[in-house]
Amino acid sequence: MEEFVTITTFNFPHEIIVLKSILQNDGIAFFFQNETLVSVNPLASYAYGGIQLKIHPNDFETVQKILDELNNNLNIV
Repeated sequence: MEEFVTITTFNFPHEIIVLKSILQNDGIAFFFQNETLVSVNPLASYAYGGIQLKIHPNDFETVQKILDELNNNLNIV
């Protein structure tokens, strides 16, 4: 996991639901750092730098394209 990089950050758990589903369906390896912590204590999001989407560097362009499409259609990022 140490080779994974942060591509974007979210403040609240509800912001990652659609993206999580898309990444799982596309078979992209990822994890959301601080997801559980922020789910339990939403105010901790600001203290810990939010929920960070971590991906493998090889998937960077693919995930960036997904984020761009979501941002254009849903304005979540």
